[in-house]
Amino acid sequence: MPQMREFEAGRILLGIDPGLRITGYGVIRCSPGALTHIHHGAIRTNAPDRPGRLVQIHNCISDLLHTWNVDEVALEKQFVALNASSAFVIGEARAAAMLAAARRGTPIFEYTPAEVKQSVTSYGRGSKQQIQEMVRLQFALTTVPEPPDAADGLAIAICHAARRAIPPQGTARASATSARAAFPGR
Repeated sequence: MPQMREFEAGRILLGIDPGLRITGYGVIRCSPGALTHIHHGAIRTNAPDRPGRLVQIHNCISDLLHTWNVDEVALEKQFVALNASSAFVIGEARAAAMLAAARRGTPIFEYTPAEVKQSVTSYGRGSKQQIQEMVRLQFALTTVPEPPDAADGLAIAICHAARRAIPPQGTARASATSARAAFPGR
């Protein structure tokens, strides 16, 4: 993981696209009138069992929160399609990431896949390729963020920055109050 540098004033946001095998993430700085790419990547778990993979996700998210001194976390909300088994597994990965943020007292916000796509591509059903390209353009990156899960993490952070700039209209649910109550030292 790269060393953290001093960043200008602004909120540091961590966007997370949870998955048991690959959890994508993106770290951005949100300051008045500007979003700045800081770091992105993917947590690739390799433990032989599910509990071990969940511990890896939790530990890596904890490290990211500490390394970048994250102010807010944005997660993709659970999407249940036809495969309930996959939904449970993704829910567990989300829980591992949420626990890392909650233990630190970092506010957590959640967005649906359609909200993220709408914020980044202006179309609620944008493809993975469209999201990658729009994220690349947003931050003037030379190549699209890889893997696609990392681009999704950045897109979730972009969505959160856009939604937080506008007074909330019930589209995001923050658990900041409960996190701060449980961990008052922050």
